[in-house]
Amino acid sequence: MHEIIEVKPLSNYRVWIKFSDGVEGTVGLSELLGKGVFKAWEDTEFFNSVYIDPESHTIAWEGGIDLCPDNLYAKVLGVDPLSLLKKELVVNY
Repeated sequence: MHEIIEVKPLSNYRVWIKFSDGVEGTVGLSELLGKGVFKAWEDTEFFNSVYIDPESHTIAWEGGIDLCPDNLYAKVLGVDPLSLLKKELVVNY
């Protein structure tokens, strides 16, 4: 699992994140806006309150909203999350 060590909210529902292995980049999250629990993001102040959950090492918001760090890692790299997972399984096998 990839651990996030830094996060900064950006405009237009984007976040800059840095992982423990040094990988860093920007991820757009606007496609989630208004859907289910992500309706809370319509309040930009709430979206900007993003933090790193100390247990899961991923980005989170109050109310139990969080995102999969492995999926975010794949987005930063611009690859399909499943292909990244398959690659890690082969390496760790």
